[in-house]
Amino acid sequence: MTSTLRQSVHRLSIGLASAACLLAAPAAWAQTSNDATLAALAEDTRDSWGSPAVGLMQLREGEVHIGVAGLRDVSDTAEVSTDDLWHLGSNTKSMTATLVARLAESGVISWDDTVSQHLGEHLELIDPGFHDVTFRHLLSHHSGAPANIGQAYMMMFALEREGGRPLPEQRLSYAGHILALPPESEPGSTYLYSNAGYVIAGAMLEQATGEAWEVLIEREVMTPLGIDDFGFGAPGSTEVIDQPRGHLDGSHGNPAAMSGPTADNPPVLGPAGTMHMSLPDYALYLQAHIDGGRGVETGFLSQESWDILHTRPFEAGYAMGWGLGSDELQHSGSNRMWLMHTVIVPEQQMGAVIAMNRMRTGNAGALLREIATTARD
Repeated sequence: MTSTLRQSVHRLSIGLASAACLLAAPAAWAQTSNDATLAALAEDTRDSWGSPAVGLMQLREGEVHIGVAGLRDVSDTAEVSTDDLWHLGSNTKSMTATLVARLAESGVISWDDTVSQHLGEHLELIDPGFHDVTFRHLLSHHSGAPANIGQAYMMMFALEREGGRPLPEQRLSYAGHILALPPESEPGSTYLYSNAGYVIAGAMLEQATGEAWEVLIEREVMTPLGIDDFGFGAPGSTEVIDQPRGHLDGSHGNPAAMSGPTADNPPVLGPAGTMHMSLPDYALYLQAHIDGGRGVETGFLSQESWDILHTRPFEAGYAMGWGLGSDELQHSGSNRMWLMHTVIVPEQQMGAVIAMNRMRTGNAGALLREIATTARD
C-alpha cells in the first residue's frame, strides 16, 4: 500500500449513485465461503457503524476474499451470505462508461459524439451551450449539467417507473428537461458531479442503438465478463426476505427496512446508479479494470480504451466513472438506503470494497486500508 493511497483513499465521497472473449475467473472466485478474518472485521464494522449488515471484499493478486456479517432485514433473523446482492449506487457509473468504451470500439458511437448528434432530432430544444457536449464531458462530470433534475420531475419519474413509458422514452424526456436550459458552467471548464449527465449519456446510447441501456449493459458488459448475479433497482422481493434490504432511518433513528420498487431511485436514473450485484460478480468486474489498468490483455477492451476510462480528460481528478488518486481508482455510491465504497489499485493488483444495507458514515479510508492490507494465511 503506497503512501499516496493511505493519504488519498479517504476522499471516497464521490457520488454521496457485441461479442468478446469471456474473461477466465480464477478458480478461487467460485469459492464463496465466508472469510473468517473479513467476517470478523465486518461484524466489528456493523457494530461500530450501525448497519444491519456489512459485506467486505479484498482483491489481491488475482485472489478474492469476502467476509459478511449481519441481517438482511433488521426486523428478521435471516443473515446475509457471501452470494447476496448489494446495491451499487453510483459505482454503476463506471459500468456505463465501460459500456461507452465497448460501443466506441465496435464503431457504434465515438467518445467525441455530441449531444446534438444523438438527441438533436428527438428534442424540441437543446440550449446552444450543450450542443457540442460529448461523452467525454458527460462521463467526467464536465458537461455543465446540474447534479440532478428538479424534485417535481423526479416525482413524475418515480410515479412512472417501469409501468409508464418505455425507459428510453423516459430518459429522452429527462434529457430534454436538462438540456433545454443553459449549462451551469462552460463545458470542459469545471467539475460538477452530475447524475443528470449520466442519464443524458444513457439517452444518447439508447438513441444511437435503438435499445435500452439495461439491454446494452447486459449484452456488452455483464455477459462478456461472465457476470450473472446482477439486476436493476432494489434487490430481492417484497414477499420474502430473500436478499438484503436497504434501510432508512426511522423513528428515533432506528433503521427501517425498505423493499419493492420504491426502495430505490426511479429507473430512469439507471445509467447513474441503480444496479445491484453480488460481491463475487462485482469482483469479476473490478478485476477486469485492475488488469486493464496495469496493461494486461483482457480480451474485453483494448489498452487504448482502458487508458481512456482511467485517465481524466479535463483538469479535475475524475476519469470516466472513476475518481482518481495518484495510483488508485475509487468511487462511492448510495441511494440513502445502501452504501458502497470501492477502491482499486491496478499497479499493485489490489482492491477493497465496503457494502452496507444502510447509509452510515464512518472512516471509510481507514477501513478500506485495513481490508486491502489484511494478511492471508
